[in-house]
Amino acid sequence: MVASTGESLGLYISIPFCRSKCTYCNFASGVYPASEHARYVDRLVEDLHSARSWAERLGAHLPRRVDTVYLGGGTPSLLAPELLTRLFAALRAEFDVDTDAEITVEVAPGQLSDATLAALVAAGINRVSLGVQSFIDPEAATSGRLHNRAVALNEIKRLRAAGIANLNVDLIAGLSGQSFASWEESLTVLADCGVPHASIYMLEVDEESRLGREVLSGGARYHAALVPGDDAIAQMYTMAIERLSRAGLEQYEISNFSRPGMASRHNLRYWQRRPYLGVGLDASSLLAERETGAGRVLRTTTTDNLQQYLAGREPVECAWLEADKQHEEAWFLGLRLNAGVNLAELEREFGAARLAAARAMVARQMETGLLCSDGKTVQLTAKGRLLSNEVFQEFLGLVVES
Repeated sequence: MVASTGESLGLYISIPFCRSKCTYCNFASGVYPASEHARYVDRLVEDLHSARSWAERLGAHLPRRVDTVYLGGGTPSLLAPELLTRLFAALRAEFDVDTDAEITVEVAPGQLSDATLAALVAAGINRVSLGVQSFIDPEAATSGRLHNRAVALNEIKRLRAAGIANLNVDLIAGLSGQSFASWEESLTVLADCGVPHASIYMLEVDEESRLGREVLSGGARYHAALVPGDDAIAQMYTMAIERLSRAGLEQYEISNFSRPGMASRHNLRYWQRRPYLGVGLDASSLLAERETGAGRVLRTTTTDNLQQYLAGREPVECAWLEADKQHEEAWFLGLRLNAGVNLAELEREFGAARLAAARAMVARQMETGLLCSDGKTVQLTAKGRLLSNEVFQEFLGLVVES
């Protein structure tokens, strides 16, 4: 929890560049000229250099010690080796990175040159997340991915040969044309890879992606008519939990599975509300207040417009969270974890009165079969994980009502 100003920091660096835009993608990323890459890294370096003075100006505490770094996107591996080297030099000049820090980069299979891989290894990268999404070639092609199964499997071999064994593979349930049989095949290939971590996402149908807009409007582009229905996607998700468990990858968060001791340390920061600094396009930060005992935390988000970011625009969202808002977040972030939320810890942090109101909400959700509790912790049930957004919405209204 964000309580101690002496705690270490997680660092997220957004790299929004892609070789092609996937149909399902709702992130602030896109296909930009390579000429923008150097300008963007220039801006990232400026942000890293000014991060401490920025935090001090706002009254937030920015730990110097970093124990997790995550380069997300987009496709960070598209950056030229010299740009990656410059970025990590700036990072290490401004922060003290633990010798055993978890340092992750997202990679699109087939888009990692030998020179870039060498630069990543030299920079200390020790974990790679591969955006495979499907091991079925027609599904990958339909969704806009530029690789096939052979390329993805070869990428895993290359990374292991380079000394990076801590690998994550992403898959999406609900892609256009996906069937139960093809989904089972993707899961089997994933299990046979022997990677220590997997992320399974259910397709999001919303107006933030081209495919989502087409599905909502009843259109035919991007093979929207071939997207499985909600019930089928939910069944695929349940299949993944069972199949990956048999392969030794146990679910520890709604979308994440790992072998023992291989959970994503960086992503755990988000769900446990521990401090992190985000730099780059559409990046978020969560920092404690500098004043000892103040109890507030600062949440900021940068612009999702590339040109505005390159022009030096300040975060578009910047808000101090009081105890009520933090209590709300403690529930809907903590419940994402299979371990759930610890009632005694929440009472110590937020007081008995707030917890009493939450307990009443928990009791109602237990009656619907969405939550369960042993009296010490509260977790989502299997049904609750499928309907997690509905559960979280109840806790979003909890603070307002109380």
